[in-house]
Amino acid sequence: MHFSRYLSAMLLFALGLAAQAQEGARPRAGQTWKAEVTYVVDGDSIWVRSEPDGRRRKLRLDGVDAPEICQTYGPEARAAMQALVKGGPVLVTVRAYDRFGRGIASVRRTSDKLDIAAAMVEQGWSWTPVYQGRRGKYWRQEAVAREQGRGVFSEQTPMSPAEFRKKHGPCGAKAYS
Repeated sequence: MHFSRYLSAMLLFALGLAAQAQEGARPRAGQTWKAEVTYVVDGDSIWVRSEPDGRRRKLRLDGVDAPEICQTYGPEARAAMQALVKGGPVLVTVRAYDRFGRGIASVRRTSDKLDIAAAMVEQGWSWTPVYQGRRGKYWRQEAVAREQGRGVFSEQTPMSPAEFRKKHGPCGAKAYS
């Protein structure tokens, strides 16, 4: 009698784990899908609800680094992101997943195919990081923003988000509300 209870309990536990694993399923890297932006965290991170399955997913824009929300120009970068993504669905292509489980993604508006990350850099609300001596993905857009003094580049020597995090650490959880 006790063994059958134990077996039943183990079976229920295993089924519960299987259900959790399915709930956490995520699109494969390289797959493009339609989504609605449900929340803008800051200038380079958003929450979306995917149309294929209705699940919410946190994404970080590929190829950019926007000011931290508690950093100078952080709120302005968030507002710029909100303006770019409001009013319609977006197309998402996840390149990879980071250590926090966020999709590192290319995000485009479906209405006009505007690359949101490129627009953020061109408007001066984000940097395109140099990696191992190679120019960032949006280096041309950043050059234009710097030349024209847009957004963060209106300052003589703006502090990059990477420098800010190194000096001050990440913003607290309060900053993301």
